Amino acid sequence: MSTIGILNGPNLDRLGQREPEIYGTATLADLEELVRVAARPLGVRPEFYQSNHEGALIDRISTWADAGVAGIVFNPGAFTHTSVALLDAVQGSGVPVVEVHLSNIYGREAFRHTSLTARAAVAVITGLGFEGYAAALRFLAERPRNAV
Repeated sequence: MSTIGILNGPNLDRLGQREPEIYGTATLADLEELVRVAARPLGVRPEFYQSNHEGALIDRISTWADAGVAGIVFNPGAFTHTSVALLDAVQGSGVPVVEVHLSNIYGREAFRHTSLTARAAVAVITGLGFEGYAAALRFLAERPRNAV
């Protein structure tokens, strides 16, 4: 059974409490359960990690790349718009990454319209809420290993 990493960046540990008018009232634990349920019929094992620290996220990408994960579903949070280091980590990992955002970043403040990390992703899903994670998981699970 292949593993797909589910990587969440800053403030996603505050889901359910932080800006519920944007992110809703469901928690990170609720999101992880949704992903577990979505993973079962796909025959993949999700592995979860969340950190508010850029370096910890970079370390996790490297750890998963070295372990041979099949892909990573990555919500970089606010680092999306600022982190060349995360861009470099994703580009250098050799792992297919789908970038996800709960809210529609293009319908928010202008500074959120630019994703530095998206250029290294095989796909970007924005604005689908928790369903974006399930869609990214399905995409990675069904994607041929040698696909671009």
